[in-house]
Amino acid sequence: MIGVAMNIEAMRDALRGSERGELVFQRVVGMLIEAGVESYNADLVSHRYTYYMPDGETHIEEGALAVPQIAEEFSADKVVAAIRAAQADAVRYPEFLKLAAHAGVVSYRVFLTGKRAVYLGRKGEMHVEEFPRS
Repeated sequence: MIGVAMNIEAMRDALRGSERGELVFQRVVGMLIEAGVESYNADLVSHRYTYYMPDGETHIEEGALAVPQIAEEFSADKVVAAIRAAQADAVRYPEFLKLAAHAGVVSYRVFLTGKRAVYLGRKGEMHVEEFPRS
C-alpha cells in the first residue's frame, strides 16, 4: 500500500510541476518511470490525466490548467512545432497545452516504456513522436 501512495504522489508532483511550468518533459518522464508508470494519457477535452501501471492499475488526476478551445482541424505540422519548442525548452507545459489545442490535439498518450507519444485529433488523425535519443 505504501508503494501505491508513493506512486500517486509522484504522478501528482509530475503533473503539478508541469502545470506550473517548473519541469521539462525529460524530468517528468524520469519521475514517472521511477514511480513505475508504464504510460499515461492526457485528455485535453476532459482535463484528465490517466496513469497506467504494468499490473493494470490506473490512477486519474484532474488537470488544473484551462485548455483553450481545441481547433476543429488537426495539424501534424503544428503538433511537431509544439513538440520541438518544448524539446528546446522554448516553451513549458502551460504554453505547450495551448499550442497543442491550437493544433487540434484532443488527447495524447505517452508510452514511457515504448519511448513514444501519440497525439490524436477529433477525427482520429494522429501523429506519432519518438522520444529524442539522449
